[in-house]
Formats: sequence, structure tokens, C-alpha cells
Amino acid sequence: MLIKINPVLSPELLFVLRSMGHGDKLTLADANFPADTMNKKVIRLDGVSIPEAAKAILSVFPLDSFLVSQGKVAVSRMEVDGKPQELLESHKEFINIVKEISGQNWKVGSIERQSFYEEAKKSYAIVTTTDARPFSCFVMSKGVIKPDGSVWVLDK
Repeated sequence: MLIKINPVLSPELLFVLRSMGHGDKLTLADANFPADTMNKKVIRLDGVSIPEAAKAILSVFPLDSFLVSQGKVAVSRMEVDGKPQELLESHKEFINIVKEISGQNWKVGSIERQSFYEEAKKSYAIVTTTDARPFSCFVMSKGVIKPDGSVWVLDK
């Protein structure tokens, strides 16, 4: 056990998160997502929900404010087929967790399901949960930690 490290963060997951560099993407996926088909690096978090995984990951994972400065988003959700504006309960939970942990100014974008699959293929790794709610998949871009150990934050 480690002090101040969420126990959901397994040694394998901590290694992957630490190995990622600025701009690398991490996909957080529900139980139905075809993770092993999409990516060679898959970390299973059995018995863990999307909110639990998101809280643990974001407790150590800086989001990419550079993308936002370029008019892009650092975090996106998978859209519901045929209903791109619909926010499911899992989407709302995730958005609230991003704002609670990373800051109120972060916006969560959306990606059409087939395009989301392409993003997942390009991700550094995919973290799968046993959350069975459909369309409960998210992609996050890793940001920068400054030399003093603080995180570059989004001001606007």
C-alpha cells in the first residue's frame, strides 16, 4: 500500500500512467468495449466502475491544457448512436468528476462511436472497467507537470 495513492491504481496501471508522455491519450472503457481488439496495452480494472476508475486516474493524471489553448478538448466521451447531444448518467458522472478533480474549467467533448474506436486504437493504453452501462467510454490526453511538481492548469 502507498500513502495518498488510490488503491484502484494497480501497479500495472501506475506504470502505464507514469510511462505516458505529454499528449499521449488514455482510453477509459466500459465492460462491453472491444479493448483487446483496439489496442495491445489493455489494463483491466475488474470490479471497478467508470466513476471509481476516473477518480483514481485523475488523482494522478494531469489533463492537457495545451490542446485547450489550441481550441481542442483534452477529454471526450463516446456519443450515443444517433443522439450525439444526449448525456447519459455515466457521462454526467464523469463530467462532474473531471470538474471536481481537475478543475471547473475543463470541458468534455464528444466523439461519434466509430471515430471513438479510431481514437482508442491510437491511445497509449486502454483501461477497461466492469461498468456495463453502454457508451460509457472516454478518452483523456495527458498534460504536463512543471519542474516544481505542479500541474499546468486551465485558467479559462
